[in-house]
Amino acid sequence: MRRTLLSAVVGTAVEWYDFYLYATAAAVIFNKLFFPSYSHMVGTMLAYGTFAAGFFARPLGGVVFGRLGDRIGRKRVLVITLLLMGGSTTAMGLLPTYAQVGIWSPLLLTLLRAIQGLGSGAEYAGAVLMAIEFAPKTKRGLFGSIPYTGVAAGLLLSLVTFSWATRLPPHQFETWGWRIPFLLSSLVVLLGIVLRTSLHETPAFELLKEKGHLSKSPIRDLFRLARRQVFCSWGARLGDNSLAYIYESFVIVYATQQLGLNKSSIMTALMACAAAQFVTVPLFGWLSDFVGRKPVYIGGAILSALFAFPFFAMLRTRSMAMIYIALFIVSAIAKIMMTSAQSPWFAEMFPARVRYTGFTIAREVTSPLGGGIAPMIATALLAVGGGSSHLVAWYIILLAGITVVAVSLGPETRGCDLNDNL
Repeated sequence: MRRTLLSAVVGTAVEWYDFYLYATAAAVIFNKLFFPSYSHMVGTMLAYGTFAAGFFARPLGGVVFGRLGDRIGRKRVLVITLLLMGGSTTAMGLLPTYAQVGIWSPLLLTLLRAIQGLGSGAEYAGAVLMAIEFAPKTKRGLFGSIPYTGVAAGLLLSLVTFSWATRLPPHQFETWGWRIPFLLSSLVVLLGIVLRTSLHETPAFELLKEKGHLSKSPIRDLFRLARRQVFCSWGARLGDNSLAYIYESFVIVYATQQLGLNKSSIMTALMACAAAQFVTVPLFGWLSDFVGRKPVYIGGAILSALFAFPFFAMLRTRSMAMIYIALFIVSAIAKIMMTSAQSPWFAEMFPARVRYTGFTIAREVTSPLGGGIAPMIATALLAVGGGSSHLVAWYIILLAGITVVAVSLGPETRGCDLNDNL
């Protein structure tokens, strides 16, 4: 169990190190390196456009590798996805800039981002399933949430390495310093491969295989067996996915470009919140084992909605103490309540024979509308509002409201039988 959880955390850390690193670079440097002929705001939006390309690829990766996960097993797919993610991130660190190769530079960047998205489309689902299908029934919320600490680790590592790189003299940072965090991804990938190749397949999949109940058409069977669960999960996913990138990526743009805050200060605050998630993630996962998945999930969405306007008001004080408190509430509590409950909820609501496919489709189909374009929409709303955050706050409230309704309509899964379809 310990090795399974460690493997899940490392793989998830690679996934989100890659994604958060790209999101941070898009907010800080990619507009200059890959879109230098545009204004600062337009260049930032174009950089976020390439960021969104990975999210548009995630549903395809979820369908392809989710199906493979239900056909050939969880373990094999997790090795493939880790290689795709880490390989593309490392290659980004070797890319030529616009000044060197012109239009080929942003095109290659977008291609690598899409490959990264393909792998990420099934990574987290597989990591959670490995943990939950090995876990005792009464601890699935706790164990199923632990892979999400890899998200916190990935965010923390990306911020630490990028923060370190930005301390270089500006010319060195723009010439070669920004590449180092991307190249470092290869080291974590090697560790993840070693861990994952040593794992056993999960008991649930082995039982399916033994009884000859593997699905020949997981996507068709998914919509035949669990259509309502799919639609509820899509609505639920909109909130936490979008909010994560508004609170942890767009906030860098808002704080530095609109409020004039020091870039390293806001990144340090985000690092502190990421560190706090190592406590809050298992805490809310554990809580979902006692009160249920839905109450914790809905509670996080309601808190996000209620705190939308106060969040930006606290940022505008420019007081670092207030900024730390604001980011802690949204990033380490509200968002984590949703994501910690989401992992066991998604895993438990789908039958074993289509569980990997169900989890990936539930999680990734809304990625382009949620996390993928959320920073772009927030940046555009900020521009339309003349620098005011009011429209962004209403956008947050709308997303949280959709999540509350969707989770309310879904089933409560705490304590269910993972092999009920056998």
